Amino acid sequence: MQPISVFIGYDPRETVAWHVLCHSLLARSSLPIRMIPLALGNLRQVFSRTRDPLQSTDFAFSRFLVPSLCGYEGWAVFMDCDMLARDDIASLWALRDERYAVMCVKHDHVPVEDVKFLNARQTRYAKKNWSSMMLFNNRMCEALTPAYVHSASGLELHQFKWLGDDSKIGELPHGWNHLVGYDSYDPDASLVHYTDGGPYFHEYADCDYSQEWFAERQRMLRVDQRSVVSDRPPVPRTTPKHVGLPGLHAPQAALSK
Repeated sequence: MQPISVFIGYDPRETVAWHVLCHSLLARSSLPIRMIPLALGNLRQVFSRTRDPLQSTDFAFSRFLVPSLCGYEGWAVFMDCDMLARDDIASLWALRDERYAVMCVKHDHVPVEDVKFLNARQTRYAKKNWSSMMLFNNRMCEALTPAYVHSASGLELHQFKWLGDDSKIGELPHGWNHLVGYDSYDPDASLVHYTDGGPYFHEYADCDYSQEWFAERQRMLRVDQRSVVSDRPPVPRTTPKHVGLPGLHAPQAALSK
């Protein structure tokens, strides 16, 4: 069984968002998954595009490298990092349709604000947020070469102009990219998207689904200090004595004795 490849946009300003999303996916998946960060520092050999003044995240363009990173074989998922999975990704994976090159939620999203998180400029364009979660049928996306992704305009990429035909875009159920703060609260949403700003930013700490995000972060931080299969008492904690090593200074407490 091949694992589901899930590429997740990574921006160091939202590191905690990336990890919480990964945990939420892992905790609910009934299939093996591998999560790959689209971190610019890992992509230097294939992507060195100068940051566009309109892009609000590091992965605004690198998401379109997914088919080439997969060798244009099989299927792969892309997700923005500012999301939280509330359902089994196997249910999304089961929706793959070989008739389409890419599948996404076809939002009619026209934001009214001019600024979003971290004072990033809010832009408006047709098909906005369609590319924030995509199922790529990689063999049908050979137009997305690294050279093309490096040079194409934002609208060419995010409006899927590289396909040449919108009939190659399949539609996914809305619940797989629920826009927090824009869509009405949906208790059954499978994947919620904090597109305007996640609860890890103070000003969005009370947004819809914020308590679920905080609870997921807490579960991610879990560590059991004692084995559940052992009756042995925990080993007493002791303070290690200072050991002098070449090139290291003794702590101040030791110097005062």
